[in-house]
Amino acid sequence: MNLQFAQLIVNGIAVGSIIALAAVGLTLTLGILRLSNFAHGDFLTLGAYLTFVLNTVFKINIWLSMVIAAVGTVAAMLLSEKLLWSRMRSIRATSTTFIIISIGLALFIRNGIIFIWGGSNKNYDLPISSAIDIAGLKIPPNQLLVFVLAMVVIFVLHYVLQNTKIGKAMRAVADDLDLARVSGINVDQVILWTWTIAGSVTSLGGSMYGLITAVRPNMGWFLILPLFASVILGGIGNPYGAIAAAFIIGIAQEVSTPLLGSQYKQGVALFIMILVLLVRPKGLFKGTI
Repeated sequence: MNLQFAQLIVNGIAVGSIIALAAVGLTLTLGILRLSNFAHGDFLTLGAYLTFVLNTVFKINIWLSMVIAAVGTVAAMLLSEKLLWSRMRSIRATSTTFIIISIGLALFIRNGIIFIWGGSNKNYDLPISSAIDIAGLKIPPNQLLVFVLAMVVIFVLHYVLQNTKIGKAMRAVADDLDLARVSGINVDQVILWTWTIAGSVTSLGGSMYGLITAVRPNMGWFLILPLFASVILGGIGNPYGAIAAAFIIGIAQEVSTPLLGSQYKQGVALFIMILVLLVRPKGLFKGTI
């Protein structure tokens, strides 16, 4: 295999790991809450900035900073649920209204980040480490850590969804909300847990993205298209499908760089999604949790 091609695949796996975590959060809110949240990428950015502040200003260990930042991002998501989404559901707002509000929320978060931290790139306070040489491939330690951390989080999420009471309740609500409610499932509690899990994995995705690139205000906005492409490609509401699609898109984006240039990465994600949907309109996998 050409060494440059193999290097691009390695880079794509690292990017795919980040997209996978954030896409899981997005597919949960879309599958359970029926919310196309265009502010999702900006919550990812918020998680990265909170990690940056904790790590560089308060000098907290990077891993502990990620955990605390996830708590902060979850709090922000729960606040948006309390102030926006629950009220919109109570008046039975249309899906178009939800989308417009989410775009407004995205702009609010992004401009708030610029107002507080400025528009320049930020970097974590981490020691400089040399790349690991594996069979001629240069793999930065942070890329390896991102992949390992993503796999750990994905396995924990799998256990929660498949083996816990709240995971089973979330799957029931995703299948049929009204039936779940009459069956005695506390839907309000499921909604809170959905935001908690979505916020945690999304924030971790943003924090890990900061490990392999600079933290900047528009980082989440540039990821929103690959995120939605992963969710739709993997089957709406299917976290495992979103994870698989995220790796496909992440690798395809990086491999296409020598041919198309980095500025067309987003177009590659959209092109792959269109091609697959022409053959399988419901995505690669069944759209359920």
